[in-house]
Amino acid sequence: MKYKVILASGSPRRCEILKNIGLEFSVIKSGADESLVNPDGIPVDIYVQELAMLKAGDVCGQITAAAPALVIGADTVVSLDGKILGKPGDAGAAFDMLKMLSGKEHEVYTGFCVMRTVDGLSVCGSERTKVKFADFTDDEIDKYVKTGEPMDKAGAYGIQGKGVMLVEGISGDYFNVVGLPVRSLINLMKKEFDFEY
Repeated sequence: MKYKVILASGSPRRCEILKNIGLEFSVIKSGADESLVNPDGIPVDIYVQELAMLKAGDVCGQITAAAPALVIGADTVVSLDGKILGKPGDAGAAFDMLKMLSGKEHEVYTGFCVMRTVDGLSVCGSERTKVKFADFTDDEIDKYVKTGEPMDKAGAYGIQGKGVMLVEGISGDYFNVVGLPVRSLINLMKKEFDFEY
């Protein structure tokens, strides 16, 4: 079935991924209060799905058009030994995150939720990718932080940018680390919503 597709995210990386597969979509940025979802005591994969659902629901609530649309919400976090690392609040926090990740393997989780505007039906999923960082010096971390790239990214790095120099290896979906596991997302849309594009 043909649906209008709305991305509930202003992330340029997620937009680029969807454009690259030829998907037509519009963007309505979610204004959801992410503090409403508490990560304590729940698995990381569930936490990111709840955040994605919160974002999709917020945007669904903004839409009044009668035509059926699918709203995509997504959220990405980095997990190191069960500790969630979101976006750093400042350069000092970015430095500290990268120092923690140096020489270690961590996991990147992206939760995604597809919500249908006409009836509120929502289906969520998540993807996990393992990323191994090289050992790097404080000076290398400082230089990377000064580029400004870490500031709007979970775990304080962007694998698709200068942050690729920090990465020693990856196991799993690369696009999940960028911010949207597009194959898993489209498969879910096809299976659960009979989506065609």
